[in-house]
Amino acid sequence: MNRILVIGCSGAGKTTLALELGRRLGCPVHHLDRLWWKPGWVTRAREEFDAMLDELLHQERWIIDGNYNRTLSRRLGYADTVILLDYPPARCLWGALRRWFRFRGQDRPDCGSGCPERFDLGFLRYIWSFNRVMKPKIENALDCDGQHCRVVRLRTPAATAEFLENLN
Repeated sequence: MNRILVIGCSGAGKTTLALELGRRLGCPVHHLDRLWWKPGWVTRAREEFDAMLDELLHQERWIIDGNYNRTLSRRLGYADTVILLDYPPARCLWGALRRWFRFRGQDRPDCGSGCPERFDLGFLRYIWSFNRVMKPKIENALDCDGQHCRVVRLRTPAATAEFLENLN
């Protein structure tokens, strides 16, 4: 595992898993949220984001945490491993709420400065509908562009913990 994508619903624990994988494997971790968001939750221009992502993808080793469906096919072309946190919506909602309580009013480490944690109705809807709306798009991208990747599908936090324990 040299080029790893960690994907799944918000609140599933992608960042936590990516950081732990990075620690165990000695691999640099990159957060798509940090690339996309500038201070004040201002989005970066697509061209600038894409250029930064392309530079990252050409590195020898990386772990990239985040979904960003628009660029998933491109990232799959470089990845050798995809870890999909395939948790139920209620579990992801719980994780997002825990994160909000932990970081409310503060910048999240994976988003960078000037982006204090937030939680609103739109975000709640996104999480609740993720498996119905976004997961089919992820599955399609995996089928079309990720055939060469090892896909690790983790359905529970216990399965994720077991996966980590079994790493060399």
